[in-house]
Amino acid sequence: MSKPLAGIKVIEVGQLLAGPFAGSMLAYFGAEVIKVEPPGGDPIRGWRELNNGTSYWWYSLARNKKSICVDLKQSEGQALLKELLKDADVLVENFRPGVMEDWDLGPEDVKQFNPALVYARISGYGQNGPNAKKPGFASVCEAYSGFRHVNGFPGEAPVRPNLSIGDTIAGIHAALGIALALIERQKSGEGQTIDVALYEAMFNLLEAVVPEYSGASKVREASGTTVTGIVPTNTYRCADGKFVVIGGNGDSIFKRLMSGIGHPDLAADSRLANNAGRVEHEDEIDQILSGWCSARPINDVLAVMAEQRVPAGPIYNVEDMLEDPHYQARGMFERVEIDGKPLDIPAILPKLDRTPGSTEWVGPELGEHNDEVLQQLGIGVEELARLKASGVIE
Repeated sequence: MSKPLAGIKVIEVGQLLAGPFAGSMLAYFGAEVIKVEPPGGDPIRGWRELNNGTSYWWYSLARNKKSICVDLKQSEGQALLKELLKDADVLVENFRPGVMEDWDLGPEDVKQFNPALVYARISGYGQNGPNAKKPGFASVCEAYSGFRHVNGFPGEAPVRPNLSIGDTIAGIHAALGIALALIERQKSGEGQTIDVALYEAMFNLLEAVVPEYSGASKVREASGTTVTGIVPTNTYRCADGKFVVIGGNGDSIFKRLMSGIGHPDLAADSRLANNAGRVEHEDEIDQILSGWCSARPINDVLAVMAEQRVPAGPIYNVEDMLEDPHYQARGMFERVEIDGKPLDIPAILPKLDRTPGSTEWVGPELGEHNDEVLQQLGIGVEELARLKASGVIE
C-alpha cells in the first residue's frame, strides 16, 4: 500500500535535531529523503548512549533516510547539492540564515532552475529581523519564546523539560508547512519558502497567554505541578512513592471526585460548583486530595478514579511505557534489529488508517548511499573516486 508521500523527493541538509526531525516525519510517511551529511557526519551520530560508537538516537532519528556525505564548504560540494535540487520536491535546511545564500543556493537562486521546489528553512529566530543572525539553540529559544517562563515553581528558576522540545516542535511545524505547501503546489504548480523559527514554534503553544495580557493585563506565571486557573488538576504523591495526575476540573467530574474520596459535603458545596469558585479555594481542595492520595498506593487511587470516571493516570517512565498493554495495543513501538539484536524505537505519529507510515530501515551508515544517489546524477565511477580523493565526498 502506497504511503502518502511516496514519490516526493526530499533533500535534507543541516544537522542536529530540528531539520532532521522534520525529515524523519517525511521519510516515515513515504518520501525519499536524502540526507546530506558533512564530513564526520551529523553530530547526533555520537550523542548520548552509544552502540559501537553510534547513538541509539541516530537509529531512530535517521530512519528511512539515505545518507550521502558531501563537504558543502567546497564549491564542488555545493555544485553537487545544486544538482540534487534540480529534480527535488522539497529542501529542508537548518543552517544559520544566510549560509545557503552564500553558496548561491538560497530560495531565489534555486527558483531559477526549480520553481516548484518547496524550500523549508528552520532557524532559531527566523530568516529576518534583528535576531536573525543570532545562534539559536532550542534551550535559548524556548526561553525567548515565553514558554520557559510558565514552567517551574513560583519564585524559583524556570525549569526545562529534559528534552529538546524546541527543536522537535519546530520540526513538526516544518513538516506541517511542507505538507501544506505540497497541497497548494497541486493548484499553482509553484513552490514556496517556509520560514520556521524555533522560538515561534514554541510561541505557538502559549494558548491564552497573549490575549490574557493584552485584554486583562495578566502575566501568567509558573504554577508548579498545576495549571493556572483550572482546578483541580494536579500531581499527587501516593503512599508507595509513585505520582498520580488527577484532572477533576469539570463541574460534574468534581462532584464525582469528591464523593469518591469520601467528601460528599464538598461535592455539594455551592462555593465549589464551578471552576471560578474552585480556583478561589484551590489550596483547600489540593490539601484534601494530597492527603487522600498519600494514604493509599497508586493502584488503589487509580481504582477509585476509574470507578468515579475521573481522568487520572500515573506518571510513567520509559520502562513503564514499554510494559503498558495500551501502548502495545496502539502500536507505539516498532522493533528493529541492530547488529543482530532487537531494538525498540518509537512509532512516528499521526496514525493514518489506510496509508500509515512505517520504519523500513534504521539510520544508515555515513555515506552509505553515496554511489546510489550520485550515480543517478550521471556521475561515473572514476569521477566518484576523484571526488572522494579530493575530500568532496566521504
